[in-house]
Amino acid sequence: MEAMRQSWSDDRLDDLNRRVDAGFARVDAQFARVDEKFARVDEKFERLEAKIDTKVDAATGELRREMQAGFERINQRLDRLSLTLIVAALGLAGSLIVS
Repeated sequence: MEAMRQSWSDDRLDDLNRRVDAGFARVDAQFARVDEKFARVDEKFERLEAKIDTKVDAATGELRREMQAGFERINQRLDRLSLTLIVAALGLAGSLIVS
């Protein structure tokens, strides 16, 4: 095995410096690709969120219309019931007065 060098020459330091710079350049390029992928994922999430919001808004509107129709039917039934009670009460009152 070759003995380790005890000193660093300028050429070796320059070579090490170039290798370190090249390594950081590769890492920077990889981070740039990762950033691009994150940007694409963000765009996909934004499109998906818009679609979901549209569907939720549509479903909410439909549910609101169904509930309003149901409440309208309940109101009609209560109106008929109150009319029936009023007629029955007037009939009983009239029967009591006549008798």
